[in-house]
Amino acid sequence: MAEPLRGIGVSPGFAAGPVCRAGVAPRLPAPRAVSDVPAELSGAASALRAVAAELDRRASATSDATAAEILRAQVLMAEDPVLDEAVADAIRAGSDAPHAIDAAFAVHRQAFLDAGGYLAERVADLDDLRDRAVAVSSGLPMPGIPSPGHPFVLVATDLAPADTAGLDPAQVLALVTEAGGPTSHTAILARSLGIPAVVRCGGAAGLRDGMVVAIDGAAGAVRVGVDEATVLDTRRREEERRSRAAASSGPGRTADGWAVELLANVGSAADPVAGAEGVGLFRTELLYLDREKAPSHEEQVEAYAAVFDALGGRKVVVRTLDAGADKPLPFLDQAGEPNPALGVRGVRLARRDPALVDGQLAAIAAPATRTGATAWVMAPMIATPAEARDFVTRARAAGLASAGVMVEIPAAALRVRALLREVDFLSIGTNDLSQYTFAADRMAGELAELLDPWQPALLDLVAACGRAGREAGKPVGICGEAAADPGLAPVFAGLGISSLSMPARAIPAVRDALATHTKADCERLATAVLAAEDPAAARAVVG
Repeated sequence: MAEPLRGIGVSPGFAAGPVCRAGVAPRLPAPRAVSDVPAELSGAASALRAVAAELDRRASATSDATAAEILRAQVLMAEDPVLDEAVADAIRAGSDAPHAIDAAFAVHRQAFLDAGGYLAERVADLDDLRDRAVAVSSGLPMPGIPSPGHPFVLVATDLAPADTAGLDPAQVLALVTEAGGPTSHTAILARSLGIPAVVRCGGAAGLRDGMVVAIDGAAGAVRVGVDEATVLDTRRREEERRSRAAASSGPGRTADGWAVELLANVGSAADPVAGAEGVGLFRTELLYLDREKAPSHEEQVEAYAAVFDALGGRKVVVRTLDAGADKPLPFLDQAGEPNPALGVRGVRLARRDPALVDGQLAAIAAPATRTGATAWVMAPMIATPAEARDFVTRARAAGLASAGVMVEIPAAALRVRALLREVDFLSIGTNDLSQYTFAADRMAGELAELLDPWQPALLDLVAACGRAGREAGKPVGICGEAAADPGLAPVFAGLGISSLSMPARAIPAVRDALATHTKADCERLATAVLAAEDPAAARAVVG
């Protein structure tokens, strides 16, 4: 059998079936003279409203909280009055509606790329909005997912959030994309939906409708032209995998009872937590983004209390505001930073506005005290022990007993023992730790292999944190996307990681992966993976 196509496996599982390619974005029509400016303005505005309405409809229709959150962020982009005005200015200058829309989005796109970080990651969202609006203003249907009337493997250059969020797992057997990376929206939503996925797949451009392929979403392998026996065997393996995951319940344990806590990542009380032992990452910045003024104390208390109540006394690790610079807050003066990804973000906001961080800590403490919740707090973007000490002091002053920090910057991992003298726990954010370790922006598709969580250099930093945590007798968890990889779960356990936090849907597979290894197995795998030369060799160790 021919060697499989290789990419980055971002959502585990096995699938086999015929290929259907996603529809391509519309081409801009030839420019035309505008004789009726008011009509052109109305047509462009209607196109943007139609796109916003369609995305809002999809957000309301999906039961997946992560997908709804991403779609509603796109709605806000489409409804941006600055964008409206830029389109109108282009039309008044002589452009037709499709070209005016394209020009306005091009300016926004470059601004997002220049900003870097979180905004640069949203460029694909802008491109999707542009394509949809250009299509509507040209009298064409919006780009979308094929509907062949039978289950299929979806292949695309990349997928927009609106497309991924609307996928039916009963019809879409797997995803394969030419672009993307392990922390892209395609990867995040595929895991959330439980669809096997391979991104950045070399050779995917050559896959054509009707070709029969077999996918291994963990290994990142796509076999082309497989026979019926392989299709049946692949589907059998997936049924067995799902059956094991469904039968798995209870806390995370190795085969010989070594505990690895399995937690959920949430952005609000609406996010699923079924099967989780608690929440390992409560992203609070969703309450702050796209607002002209900071949420009030009462608004914050209500939002935090809702999550505490939903967990019924289980642990909730609250990450304080992870925003600033690359996730701009309109109510803060953040202009003029030369490199926002390396600027005033996360806990560094306290340098400019201590009351913002202190106010959030007070708003977390109030419902935690009232509900009796097991509330832990942690700060993002910590670089030095002094920053950790300052945050813990602020948390203690607010009345919060358990205070920790995130390890997202190599400096923190390199000085982890000193960091642990200041805090109660650590949580490793593998997404940012990867991009800062490898100097590889998460939106740079050409560098996606550097962001592979199996990179030995990244695992070296994880190992250093795990060892230091064991020596200090303090918990060290992981809350980045890597925590959802079942193949890495026993490796992380062997490296001394005490908890893994992920989308709730990923928990059964991770629980099952841990349950099939003893503590000694995990430690052996961890040692072997650390000795590997590259991600492929590291994966081969686990098999």
